[in-house]
Amino acid sequence: MSRLLRASVLFLLLASCGGGKFSAPRELDDACGLARERPSYFRAMQATESRWGVPVPVQMAMIHQESRFVGNARTPHQYVLGIIPVGRQSSAYGYAQALDGTWEEYQDDQNRGGARRDRIRDATDFIGWYMDQTTESLGIPKSDARNQYLAYHEGRTGYARGSYRAKPWLMTVADRVAARAAMYGAQLNRCGR
Repeated sequence: MSRLLRASVLFLLLASCGGGKFSAPRELDDACGLARERPSYFRAMQATESRWGVPVPVQMAMIHQESRFVGNARTPHQYVLGIIPVGRQSSAYGYAQALDGTWEEYQDDQNRGGARRDRIRDATDFIGWYMDQTTESLGIPKSDARNQYLAYHEGRTGYARGSYRAKPWLMTVADRVAARAAMYGAQLNRCGR
């Protein structure tokens, strides 16, 4: 077999293995299983809890809602006439689905120009930073997954104006985030994490 053919077969085999570090964990509904499967994720969340005071279960619920723990997650494409692609719904990217402008604000504020949205440690630190500012400006406790999520989704100004009240679907999503944070918290307590 020629070198080119062998290299092509090897490339195809590797390519068919999937998303590598960007694939979702198998244990999305089991916080202890997720921590066992991806210990680097759990360590990153613990570091964020130590630095910013955002509980691990709240971080887990936020990341689950935003990206299902897929590091290179993006918003869907938009189409004109149903067939002509015109770009993505927003610039949201990565584990935390951070927008370009908000991510750049974080990088500037924290002097972290090399931080990347598709790196779990950077994404959890971003979430901690954002929620810390939300607590300071709006008084929402860091353990309040529901209202922290609403402020995260709508932006702090939108939350303060109450823009989420006109979006029943968003309030339902925020309730699911809160329920997931509670579920993750109970699971982590049971497994001693």
